[in-house]
Amino acid sequence: MTDSAARDPQRVLDESPMNWRQYVVVALMVALNALDGFDVLSSAFASPGISKEWGVPREALGVMLSAELVGMGFGSVLLGGLADTRGRKPTMLACLVVMAIGMYFAHASSGVTELSIWRFITGLGIGGMLTATNAVTAESTSKAGRNISMAIYVIGYPLGGVIGGLAASQWLLIDYDWRAVFLFGAVVTAAMIPLVMLLVPETPAFYSATRPADAVTRINRSLAAFGKPPISALPALDLSAPRPRLTDILSNPRLRPVTLLLAFGYMFHTITFYYILKWAVKIVSDYPPGYAPPMAASVLTWANIGGALGGLTLGFLMRRWAIKGPTVAMLAMAVVGVTAFGLGYSSLGAWRAAAFGAMFFGNGAIVGFYSAFALGFPAFARATGTGFVLGVGRFGAAGSPIIAGYLFKVFGNDQLLLVSFCMALGSFAALLLFLLLPMRDGDAEVADALEAKQAGV
Repeated sequence: MTDSAARDPQRVLDESPMNWRQYVVVALMVALNALDGFDVLSSAFASPGISKEWGVPREALGVMLSAELVGMGFGSVLLGGLADTRGRKPTMLACLVVMAIGMYFAHASSGVTELSIWRFITGLGIGGMLTATNAVTAESTSKAGRNISMAIYVIGYPLGGVIGGLAASQWLLIDYDWRAVFLFGAVVTAAMIPLVMLLVPETPAFYSATRPADAVTRINRSLAAFGKPPISALPALDLSAPRPRLTDILSNPRLRPVTLLLAFGYMFHTITFYYILKWAVKIVSDYPPGYAPPMAASVLTWANIGGALGGLTLGFLMRRWAIKGPTVAMLAMAVVGVTAFGLGYSSLGAWRAAAFGAMFFGNGAIVGFYSAFALGFPAFARATGTGFVLGVGRFGAAGSPIIAGYLFKVFGNDQLLLVSFCMALGSFAALLLFLLLPMRDGDAEVADALEAKQAGV
């Protein structure tokens, strides 16, 4: 290992084989992403029961379904910045507390307005959590294992939907009612707090970027947790180097196109992505001959199984063909898959297959976006940049249920194919923007610029 690599903690991790503790951290990040996936989809699982109990029409139900997505947008920006200034681990713990509180009080709500407020609060925690866990996964893995680790991390989101769908359709909605879905989420969220406290160290990249007074000591503690050799000193700090602020990712001419193309590409794709996640249960429940909520919820379970397999597939494809090509292909097929979902089907098995296909490609593309976040943003602004992109993206996610509800109102509830085609156009717009995305390694660019400045180039 070179001397410069020995003094750069991220390069130590990049160039060393992963040990068991790193795998444990990745597994916990997958679990946290699965928890986020379940928490987001809990309102979709509960939506038929909510609509029945309170008599909520589709357009109003769309607003409630969007509440946590709006919260996620604000949480990604507001709490994502904390992960770059206060630490990845403290941010994750704070977000878990917010999520647990929001889920608990959602189950005790007495009306759709109160429920929407608590879903918004839950979304704040989820948004911040996603920025922190994305950064931890990228910064705790080797360079060789990063893309596949990111892919496995991202498939945690649909895995949470699978587990939640099974719990909802086979247990909670049968033995209890829709409120039990939120209570279950609160209990599981609270259980994750001690695991994160005990098993997840702060990342060396965070200390290297923020430079506390005892940075080397803290970095060596984290490196030791990952079974890596200590460093004796850090590279000299360039006081003119950019710091982790939102303005940096928008003002830096190298980061600005990456930030904007990722943000708006992700936003357009989430319009399509969340149409299936938020409306599939309600659509199948209402479509002739109609299915009971537990049976309709099983369609979303299969959608998330497809999403998990699609994400894993893209992870392996990226090992051979990098990020751009496989992601563009997934976006193209997502357009086809979501449109095909709108054909309508006469059997539950056909609905499951259609949802499986739509989300196989839809979540595969999400893996591509998250891998692009990890590659394109340097450590000093990784959570800030990711938070900004996710925050903008959540406007698409939040708007998706509302847009679909409005389209159903304008075209009619029987125009499923037309509505699905319109919603699929979001992935097509994302495809065009992803084609324009420059694929640059943010950390490598910052390191090269620092070395060039120190060498007087």
